[in-house]
Amino acid sequence: MLVLGIDPGYAIVGYGVLKYDRNRFMPVEYGAVTTKAKTEFTHRLETIYEGICDIIDRTHPEAMSIEKLFFNTNTKTAIDVAQARGVILLAAKKKNVPIFEYTPLQVKQAVTGYGKAPKAQVMDLTRRLLNLESVPKPDDTADALALAICHCHSARSLIFKNMQGGIR
Repeated sequence: MLVLGIDPGYAIVGYGVLKYDRNRFMPVEYGAVTTKAKTEFTHRLETIYEGICDIIDRTHPEAMSIEKLFFNTNTKTAIDVAQARGVILLAAKKKNVPIFEYTPLQVKQAVTGYGKAPKAQVMDLTRRLLNLESVPKPDDTADALALAICHCHSARSLIFKNMQGGIR
């Protein structure tokens, strides 16, 4: 299975593509799509859309795992992130990549086994699971890889549940 993990944002969109085979993770590509602060917002959205389309075209993922949006105290930031997330979802939809959404709690649970694990622990375990020398930077990239790991674990569970339930 080839999974594209996405940590949405409008300044930095972290991404990570993982191959998952027989309980082994292999990083294929990871990094960030970035936009400049003083750029008109619609141009930032266009850059994000084109960047995600390019990643999908290069790597051909079988699924996209993206963080569910949660609102914090800064409503303006949340609205802008929601707009960026929308163009990311559109890119996946246009490229026929199935989309799966996960909460931060689900990601922490999948990576560390504890839904309230501190961010540093999630990042370190992500590094270890992927046999990387260091935690990828920026943090959004490490978060995207954790989202891909989360989907790999969740998809495996769903397949097993379906097999046990008699779906053939």
